[in-house]
Order: sequence, then structure tokens, then C-alpha cells
Amino acid sequence: MTPDLLVALATYALVTSITPGPNNIMLLASGVNFGFRRSLPHMLGIALGHAFMVFVVGVGLVGVFINFPPARMVLTIVSILYMLWLAWKIAHAAPPEGITTGGRPLTFLQAAAFQWVNPKAWIMSLGAVTLYAPGQEWGAAAVVALVFAMVNLPSVSVWALAGVGLRRLLQRPILLRAFNYTMAVLLLLSLIPVILDS
Repeated sequence: MTPDLLVALATYALVTSITPGPNNIMLLASGVNFGFRRSLPHMLGIALGHAFMVFVVGVGLVGVFINFPPARMVLTIVSILYMLWLAWKIAHAAPPEGITTGGRPLTFLQAAAFQWVNPKAWIMSLGAVTLYAPGQEWGAAAVVALVFAMVNLPSVSVWALAGVGLRRLLQRPILLRAFNYTMAVLLLLSLIPVILDS
């Protein structure tokens, strides 16, 4: 891969990784509710899980969606159901009394697995493979995955840090509850393009 193409890929990875989407909304909520340190497995799960996804898509999974269109519909339905469950989990992260934070942050494996039902992660992966590793070659797919891993982790960390910053403002239980419900609604709103495109 030429240096110019590598810079273009890194730019694509940065823009798609740092802009709002399901992962970043969940990390903002996780930073508020659990702090930065407890959100680290979630961040690592996103970065490494998505890099693995990019690699697998790059070496051939993209062909499944081309050759078997119903697979896309199945993925869409599973994604919507899982996102509904995550929205519920975020909305109920704060306990009714607001004395301590309820629930637990996503684990590394949960965050990595979420990439497979995250519509934005699929768009990012398919776009990256189509633009920067179109030949379904192992080497090119590995480079694209590595660049995404290197760019994604600092990008998603910004969202968890923003959540930590908001944490001080959300000390009152009613404010924390309102924040969690808002994040849950934003996560649900991120499904609108997926539903309209189905």
C-alpha cells in the first residue's frame, strides 16, 4: 500500500471512528456511569473486535452479502434487536435511588461481539475493504485492519473521557437518569437509517 493510500485509509478510519455512532454513544454513557478505567475493556473490545471484523470482511465475508442477499436482512433484524436490548441496558444503568451506579460496563468480549451487529461497524468495514483492499487479499486486509485498530482506540477513548468529564455534572440521580435515557434514545435513533435502508 502506497504512503498516499495509507494516509487516505487512516483519515477514513479516523473520521468514521470518532464520529457519533452506537459504539461512541455507549462509551459516553459508560464513561459517565463507570469511569474511564472500568470502561477500558469496552474500548479495547471495540478497537480489536472491529479490526478483526475488518480483516474477516476483507478476506471474503463481503462475498456472502453479494452472493446471498437474504443474509443482509438477517443481519439487520439481529442488529435491531440487539440495539434495542442495549438501549434498555443504558436507560436502566442508574438505579432508582441513584446512590450507586447499577449495572456493569460491557466486557471486552461483549464489545467485540457487538461489532458484528453494529450497523455503523458494518458500513465502516465494507467501505474500508471496498476502497482500500478490494482484491480480498490477506495482506491488504491485514493492513486495513491494523490501521483501524491503531486509529480506533484513541478515537473511542475520547468518548469515554468525555463521559468522565460529564460525570461531575451528573451527580444528582435525576440528572444521571435523564442522561441515560437520552443516550438510550440516541442509540435508538441511530437505527433509523438502518430501518429506512432495509
